[in-house]
Amino acid sequence: MFIYPGYKFNIIDKLITNFHLPKSTLLMLVCALAGKDFIFDAYKKAIEKKYRFYSYGDCMFIL
Repeated sequence: MFIYPGYKFNIIDKLITNFHLPKSTLLMLVCALAGKDFIFDAYKKAIEKKYRFYSYGDCMFIL
């Protein structure tokens, strides 16, 4: 079972998470919560500012 954009969350409305690899299932989960356009814009800004990705990188708080 995958949670991907269009999924209706019933329990959470916020998330603290790392920046995930492109095409990963974790990225799909984050896009499902906040919307693909919003997340990809955040990733673009993170890359421009040289944020660190992967498990020990920077993180984001999604409202």
